[in-house]
Amino acid sequence: MRIALGIEYEGRGYAGFQRQNDHKSVQGELEQALSQIAAEKVELCCAGRTDAGVSATGQVVHFDVTHERSDKSWVLGTNTKLPPDIAVTWAKHVPDSFHARFSARARRYRYILQNTLNRPGVLSKGVSVYHGAYDAAAMQQAAQLLLGEHDFSSFCGADDESRSKNRCVHYLDVSRHGAFIVFDIAANAFLNHMVRNIVGSLLMVGNGSRDATWFGEVFAKHDRNAAGPTAKPGGLYLVDVTYSSEFALPRRECLGPLWLE
Repeated sequence: MRIALGIEYEGRGYAGFQRQNDHKSVQGELEQALSQIAAEKVELCCAGRTDAGVSATGQVVHFDVTHERSDKSWVLGTNTKLPPDIAVTWAKHVPDSFHARFSARARRYRYILQNTLNRPGVLSKGVSVYHGAYDAAAMQQAAQLLLGEHDFSSFCGADDESRSKNRCVHYLDVSRHGAFIVFDIAANAFLNHMVRNIVGSLLMVGNGSRDATWFGEVFAKHDRNAAGPTAKPGGLYLVDVTYSSEFALPRRECLGPLWLE
């Protein structure tokens, strides 16, 4: 039988989602915990392999097992075996046609920046801090150049192995909430480091060192070396994955993180 799970994790203590031989990963912790509950070896497939230090409130995974457990048992039982910074939020038996990665229609990420002189205490693991003045409206204007299907080579990590760099961005909103600036982006799929590279270049527009014209020129060059630096991993969250309604997957009331819907 095939089981889908909703997963939430704080990524700061992990070398990314994907299982690694020499480093602690979210996948490794989940597979170890699930294997104990399933009484058999479990191997996961995920909707999106987040990078080192990146968190998630809406990751989706699936796995196949032969021993029956209730959806409630998959949630409560697995959570007793997981470290405190990883949690299963829901479980559902799904048909074999469901695939956490290939059935996904869109992924949504959110990057939260604290724009203050001081560093945070309570939110030290939840945001990245950038000092100085940043114009959210200027970044919002430049960000609209990315909407639609394009070649995103300018914002692709050097170690990305995708044959095509084309992706379709559904929306990209930049907004200020007091001391916080939030980048909210959804696309059919993402390249390695794509969100953080986009944010890094938009921040150069936001601080006035570059303008929207420069941002558009960088995008058109399809050259990562022309773009700005990669934004810090802290504050980046995979918040939602969209699937066809035929699978009837549970939807969380709050996509998170923090106070935002």
